[in-house]
Amino acid sequence: MIHFIGAGPGAEDLITVRGARLLGEADVIVYAGSLVNPALLHYKKESCKVYDSAGMTLEQVIEVLTETERAGGAAVRLHTGDPALYGAIREQMDRLDELGIAYDVTPGVSAFSGAAAALTAEYTLPRVSQSVIITRMEGRTPVPEGEKLRKMASHGCTMVLFLSTGLLEQVEQELLAGGAYGPDTPAAIVYKATWPEQKVLRCTVSTLAKTARENQVTRTALITVGGFLGTEYERSKLYDPAFTHGYREASK
Repeated sequence: MIHFIGAGPGAEDLITVRGARLLGEADVIVYAGSLVNPALLHYKKESCKVYDSAGMTLEQVIEVLTETERAGGAAVRLHTGDPALYGAIREQMDRLDELGIAYDVTPGVSAFSGAAAALTAEYTLPRVSQSVIITRMEGRTPVPEGEKLRKMASHGCTMVLFLSTGLLEQVEQELLAGGAYGPDTPAAIVYKATWPEQKVLRCTVSTLAKTARENQVTRTALITVGGFLGTEYERSKLYDPAFTHGYREASK
């Protein structure tokens, strides 16, 4: 069996219990060394072989995983955050399907959840935003025409940008072009959320690039945008004494 595992956002103790157990049972681990905290390898057994996929192709990764599985060993493909988000796992799973090799997926805590924790923020606030858009700025990797950043920004809801830290001048332009965010809309850059070297840099849409330059942040950061970072919101109905729901009658 081949196990795809989400490593979590960075901190070595934010991997799931299942993920940690499977790491400890693995005979081979292929991990994204440019992104995954190497401290997570502390869970492995002494005899486990480790491969850093940063310099490997898809074909090389599949070869290592399949050779291990065919030899009767347990193989782990360790991805940063949750592998369903920007994890490039679909192509790996499709190839394993073609080869008739069994696999499973263990989810992980995504970096966007780690960023919210670092910000001590709630992405969805009554009368502010009830939706979260997770996307990226178009760079060398294109995005579908209907998902250009300015179109996404036109909704004005909470936005979390992956893989966009090196393109912040363009990010600012696209966010403002959407028409729903103003130059003073709150924003934040969260560098290496939950890692020991985590940084939280609060700014505005129009100062994203300047803030990143001043703090020498060029990669491994999430960009968050929206009114959820402000101070105004409406109290939740769930705990409002004047609101009746299936578990409680209104008391006033």
